[in-house]
Amino acid sequence: MINIAIDGHVCSGKSTLARALGRKLGYHVLDTGAIYRGLACAYRDRGLTQINEEEIKRFVDSVNVKVAFDGQVQRVIVNDKDYTPYLREEEISILSSKISPYPYLREKVLSIQRDFAKKYNCILEGRDIGTVVLPDADVKFFVTARPEIRAKRRAEQLNDKSITFEQVLKDLEERDYKDEHRAVAPLKVAPDAIVIDTSDDTLDETMDKCIRAIKKNR
Repeated sequence: MINIAIDGHVCSGKSTLARALGRKLGYHVLDTGAIYRGLACAYRDRGLTQINEEEIKRFVDSVNVKVAFDGQVQRVIVNDKDYTPYLREEEISILSSKISPYPYLREKVLSIQRDFAKKYNCILEGRDIGTVVLPDADVKFFVTARPEIRAKRRAEQLNDKSITFEQVLKDLEERDYKDEHRAVAPLKVAPDAIVIDTSDDTLDETMDKCIRAIKKNR
């Protein structure tokens, strides 16, 4: 099987890139962050407010997570509830970043990710794919962009007039810091990863760079 790892900052364009490469190459694409977000949705639905090891363990032991595909659309189903429509809510983004560092929860998601990679030629996209999930991936990319560019993209996603650009930028920078400094599986560039900056490139230009690298390394 051929495995491609894509890591990167929030709103760097890594999800868009992963989907585009998947269509181009005919590979399955697993958005690993969506699994954490699906778990965050279920956590919120339970009305859980405390986040600690005991609460996380009790929660993880009580859920069954499935990843299904509807064409190119990845769906995350937890205990038979499809949470796909809610995965990009800002509240879920924040909650996901809070629960994802817990090792017990990460082990559950890790097993889903690795099982997927064993079955398919695939692209896995997230924040620790090349360093933790698939350290032996055939090709690794780390996708980034300038904070101001990423904040603009995030603001457009939210489309919420009550949130200022300055607040979006501040929240994004705080998220970057937490991702990069968390004790478990921090966001970082794998030594053998190819860094892709999407600040000034179109998707087609970024795709061309990645396809060349994939053909060279596989």
